[in-house]
Amino acid sequence: MSSRIITALLPVLGIAWILDLPARLGMVVITEQYLATVLGVAVLAGFLAAPRNGLWRWPDVAFGVLAMSGWLWLAWNYEGWLLTAHIRGPEKWVPALIAIAGTVEATRRNCGLVLAVLGLIFMAYGFLGWLGPGIFEGAYLRPARYLLYIYSDSNGVPGLVLNVAANQILGFVVFGVVLTAVGGSDAMTRLAMALMGHRRGGPAKVAILASSLFGTLSGSTVANVMSTGVVTIPMMKRAGFPSRHAAAIEAVASNGGQIAPPVMGATAFVIAEFLQVGYADVVVAAFLPAAFYYYLLYRQVDRFAAAHGIMGEPRENLPRVGGALAGAWPLIAPLGVLIWFLFVLGYSPGKAALYSAISALALNLIRTPREMLSLRFFADILARSGRTLIPVILVSAVAGIVIGTINVTGLGFALTLALGKIAAAGGVLALLAATATLAIILGVGMPTTGVYVVISVLLAPALVQAGVAQMSAHLFIFYFGLLSMLTPPVAIASYAAASIAGSDMWQTGVTGIKLAITAYLLPFVFALNPALVWQGTWHEIAVSVATVGVAGFLLAEVLANPRAYGGRVRRLGAGVLALAIGATTAVIPPASTAALIIAILGVVAAIFIARREGTHTDGALRLKPEGNTE
Repeated sequence: MSSRIITALLPVLGIAWILDLPARLGMVVITEQYLATVLGVAVLAGFLAAPRNGLWRWPDVAFGVLAMSGWLWLAWNYEGWLLTAHIRGPEKWVPALIAIAGTVEATRRNCGLVLAVLGLIFMAYGFLGWLGPGIFEGAYLRPARYLLYIYSDSNGVPGLVLNVAANQILGFVVFGVVLTAVGGSDAMTRLAMALMGHRRGGPAKVAILASSLFGTLSGSTVANVMSTGVVTIPMMKRAGFPSRHAAAIEAVASNGGQIAPPVMGATAFVIAEFLQVGYADVVVAAFLPAAFYYYLLYRQVDRFAAAHGIMGEPRENLPRVGGALAGAWPLIAPLGVLIWFLFVLGYSPGKAALYSAISALALNLIRTPREMLSLRFFADILARSGRTLIPVILVSAVAGIVIGTINVTGLGFALTLALGKIAAAGGVLALLAATATLAIILGVGMPTTGVYVVISVLLAPALVQAGVAQMSAHLFIFYFGLLSMLTPPVAIASYAAASIAGSDMWQTGVTGIKLAITAYLLPFVFALNPALVWQGTWHEIAVSVATVGVAGFLLAEVLANPRAYGGRVRRLGAGVLALAIGATTAVIPPASTAALIIAILGVVAAIFIARREGTHTDGALRLKPEGNTE
C-alpha cells in the first residue's frame, strides 16, 4: 500500500505544478526545487517498484529513502545555495553522492543495466576525463565541484530533460491513462474494426490503425504491443497470416505510434526543447515521414493479402461504422479538446494534455456517474500514471548526468571535432551511417528518449556542422533510436509480439525489418533533403513526396509478393529501381528539372501498375487459417 501511495504521489505533484497551484497559494517554488522533489519521489518509487526480497528488503528500502532525502535536501536548500555556490562543503556533496548513487541504482532496476552503466561511465569521465588521450582530454574539475554541478546545476540532472519529463511528458502520461480508463482503448479498437475489418487482409489493417491510434494513449512500444496485440494477432492468424507476419505487423505498427502526429511519443517534447521550437513545429516536420511509414506498411499488408488470398471479415460480423463512431466519443472528444488547446489556443503541451484529461473525465461523468465518483477509480488512475512515470523520470535524470558531463568537461566539442573529421574523410553519408548504427546499438538496452538524448547531444552538432538541417538531424536520430525496438538481435517489440503469436523470435524480427524498411531508408533521404520535413518550397515538397511515394508503392510489391514482376531477376531490378527513385531528391535538388521528370514518370508508372493490379487477381493461394502458420 505504501508503494502505491508513493507512486501515486508522482502525478499528484506534477498536476499541482502544471496547474500553477503553488503560485495560486502564494508559495514561491523554483523550478529546480520542484524537479528535485519529483526525482526524489521517483527514486523511492523505483526502489519500491523493483524491491529485493528476503533479508535485503528493509536495508534496500532504507537506501531508497536516503536517496530521496538527498534530492529533498537539494529542494529545501536550493534557494539559499544559489548565493553560496562557491562553498562546496560535505553538507552539500555527501547528500549529492547518496542521491546520485540511489538514482543510478533505481535506474538499473527499472530501465535496465545499459543505461545505468552509461551514467556511471560519464560520471567516471567527469572525475577522470582530464587524463584522457588527445582531443578526448577533458577539463580538470575538483571532485566536489563536478559532483555538485551534476547534482544541482540547471545544466545537470535538474535540467532541461527532467523539466520536459516532469511537465510535458507527465501531462500526456496522465492523459493517456485517463483515456484508457474511460474506454478510449475499447472505442479505438471497435472503430478500427468497423473501418478496416472488411477490407482485404482486414485484421492486419485493423492492427495498423488500432496500434497507430494507441500510440496516442501509450508512449511505450512494448505496452502498445501487449495492449492491442492480444486482440489483433490472433485475428490475423485466424484470417491466414503466418504467425511471424502477424507478430511483425503488430510490432511495426505499434512502434510507429511514437512518430505519428498529432500526439507523438515522449521524445517529441524533448526534441522541441532541444531545438527551442514549438511542439507543433515538431509535429508538422514529422508528418510526412510518419505518413510514409504507415503507407508502406499498409501497402505491404495489402499486397501480401492479395498474393495469398487473405480476405477481410464479413461485414455482418463487424461493428457498423456509424455505431462505432458514435461510441468513440471517449477517444475522439478528448483528442479534439487536446488539438484545440495545443494548436489553436497555443497552451503548453503539459497543460493542454491535463485539460484534455479533465474533459475526458467530465464527459465520462455524464455516462457513468457512480463509477466516476468512486475513490478507487481516481486512485487507480494516479497509481497507473505514476508507474508509467517512474522510468521516464529516471531516464531523464541519467540524461542530465550525460548532458552535464558533456557541458562541463568540453567532451561535446571534442566529439564534434572528431566526427567532423569523419565527415570530411567519408562524407556526410558516412557520418549518417555511423550515427544510425550507434543509435541502434545504444537502443538495445535503453528507452527511446534516453537514446535520443545521448546521441543528439553527442552527434547532432556534428551532423548540423556537416550540412544537415537541424530538424532533419534530430528526427534522424529519433528514428534510429526507435528502430532499435525492431532490429535483431535484441528487437524488444518484435519479440514481445512473437511471444503472443507463438512465432520464432528471429524470423519475426527479420520480417519486422522488411515491413519497416521505410523507417530505415527514409531518414537518409530527409537528412539530405529537408523538403520531406516541410522545409522547402511547395514545388520541392511535391516532387519529394511524389518520388518517395512512388518508391514505396513499387517497393511494397517487391517485398510483399514473392511472384512480383514475374521472376527473381525482374523483382530485384524493380527493387533497385524503386530505391533509385526514392533516393532521387537526396542526390538531385528537388527543384531541378531532372527531379521533376523522374517524379512525373514515376507517378505515371505507378498509375499503370495500379490499374493492372485492379484487373488481375493474384490470389490463387490462400493460407490455412490455423495450419502452417510458420
